[in-house]
Amino acid sequence: MMQEVDLHLILEITLRTLQVCGSALLAALAIGIPIGILLGGRRFVGRTLLVSSVNAGMGAPPVVVGLLCAILFSRSGWLGDLGLIYTRSGMIIAQTLIAIPLVVGITLAAVGSLDEEWDLQVRTLGIGRGWRLWLLLREVRMGLLAAVIAALGGILSEVGASNMIGANLAGETRVLTTAIMMYT
Repeated sequence: MMQEVDLHLILEITLRTLQVCGSALLAALAIGIPIGILLGGRRFVGRTLLVSSVNAGMGAPPVVVGLLCAILFSRSGWLGDLGLIYTRSGMIIAQTLIAIPLVVGITLAAVGSLDEEWDLQVRTLGIGRGWRLWLLLREVRMGLLAAVIAALGGILSEVGASNMIGANLAGETRVLTTAIMMYT
């Protein structure tokens, strides 16, 4: 049996989805891009382990991330006192954790694809650190765009973490993916 469509409800859920997903995306970009640049541009002890961890995180199912967050955020969990379970803030944190490996991995690949002599060439020109960073971001801009799109796609499409952490509460934590799951 078809339910009647309430446009006001759809708009409310859509705006909440954009708020939660947008916040998670910005947080993931702020954390993931610097880490990706660091891992992509430098060679150091333990780098291989970190890159392998990022690659594993890129394939982690969102429901597993949601379960780990639910365990941490529950009243008896380590972060239970923060009251993050069944809140938008908890959903933002869970979605950020889903998106960070995607941002780091794609940024790392974009920076790693630059010529090995790129940094040396830029330093030889006497360009300061801030301008070097700007030039680096400009060089890898298509990779960064891919990171943004992949992270946003990962965040928007996930259901498991949002359902576990947000509990699909009407008017509070219901987002498009959980609403679609509920109404179909």
